[in-house]
Amino acid sequence: MTGTIRILGVDPGLNRCGWGVVAVQGSRLSHIAHGVIAPDPKAEMAQRLLVLLDGLSEVIAAHGPMAAAVEETFVAKNAGSALKLGQARAAALIAPARAGLPVAEYAATAIKKSVVGVGRAEKDQVAAMIAVLLPGCGASADAADALAVAITHAHSAGTRARMQAAS
Repeated sequence: MTGTIRILGVDPGLNRCGWGVVAVQGSRLSHIAHGVIAPDPKAEMAQRLLVLLDGLSEVIAAHGPMAAAVEETFVAKNAGSALKLGQARAAALIAPARAGLPVAEYAATAIKKSVVGVGRAEKDQVAAMIAVLLPGCGASADAADALAVAITHAHSAGTRARMQAAS
């Protein structure tokens, strides 16, 4: 496809890191691939982060995105959980940056509003809308969230213009 832009979306998580790649041509969205990287929860932290970093690097090499977008995470439960999730986010930011991709970040409420129309939408509502926007993709909840991040970036003001100018 001429003028096609591939975008990697990442829903970071230490136990389950969702990823999804979409192609955008004009106003048309197409599903390329999606999945979940799930490090062994019994492994040491450094090994789990390495699995995330390597897994996302493999996704980038396999699918050739031109840009990446990562969900900003908010955890109010406890500081320990927030710190661990922050480390997973770091891996999600470093992999595309290391590959030379521009990386955008979006708040969860902005992603939900972009895809569902409501900033406080539930996970199942996001998955249902992804099934409508990308028929037949069959993404699990974590991968659907990642696809939603990619779609948000595709819909972001100026993203298409910047990416098309670069291609």
